[in-house]
Amino acid sequence: MPLPDAVNWKWENATAGAVAGFATVAALHPLDVVRTRFQVNDGRYANLPAYKNTGHAIYSIARTEGIRGLYAGFFPALFGSSVSWGLYFFLYSRAKSRYSKGSDEPLTAGYHLISATEAGALVCLFTNPIWLVKTRLQLQTSLLQTRPYSGFFDALRTILNEEGWRAFYKGAGPGLILVSHGAIQFTVYEELQNYDSHLFVLFLGQNSFDFATIGASSKVAAILLTYPYQVIRARLQQRPNCDGSPKYLDSLHVMKETARFEGIRGFYKGVTSNLLKNLPAASITFVVYENVLNLLQGVLNHD
Repeated sequence: MPLPDAVNWKWENATAGAVAGFATVAALHPLDVVRTRFQVNDGRYANLPAYKNTGHAIYSIARTEGIRGLYAGFFPALFGSSVSWGLYFFLYSRAKSRYSKGSDEPLTAGYHLISATEAGALVCLFTNPIWLVKTRLQLQTSLLQTRPYSGFFDALRTILNEEGWRAFYKGAGPGLILVSHGAIQFTVYEELQNYDSHLFVLFLGQNSFDFATIGASSKVAAILLTYPYQVIRARLQQRPNCDGSPKYLDSLHVMKETARFEGIRGFYKGVTSNLLKNLPAASITFVVYENVLNLLQGVLNHD
């Protein structure tokens, strides 16, 4: 990822990131719905149908719920992803510029990690309410025993009235730990990009295929190391039972119950759907980001 050399370039990073987030969600949202339903299905509650695998889940949702089921929670996912990526790239580039102190020397992996962690933590705190609503909308099925949310804003009102503002930050704990996901992904991305640059740029130049391969590789490393925290967060963000009691009390309760009833496999439920979604997602995100950023910078330079 190029290092911006002026503060007034930061809006370009934010714009490119937002466009990348939009493109990614629009293309791959059904797999996100499937992943979420797998993550929370612990076999002990009857409010979600059972799916054999990712293909069966997509077929079943399409057959019983139609296209609306496959795109449940699409608006908060789209809004949240665009805001998250826009903020992330903006804050990440600002942090890198701050640590570079105007030097043209490339930053070390440690500074890339710190920059990514700073950006991820701030984005997590800002967007957690959006992701909570998205998760709940994705989990709404005909088996739900409480009144379904009619949409994003109805969910916000209902959650605030029934559970209070603190409910919007359910799952924020594991969400903050998941900042390491972005930190790992961006650190690996930067290092692979530098490695790729040294080997190939002099001969071929970097192109969209390079960005796609590097983006997907960095995503795999992050997923394998952090996926259990995604399961914990999704389970915490479920809608309470009919009597108002939460399905899980806190992250430790999720870990104990999951380990007790499902074993280590419980912490990786939905990982196949997650990989199918996030490998192309990482590639789409970085390809769109790099190309939009180059386009914007080219327009500015031309002007």
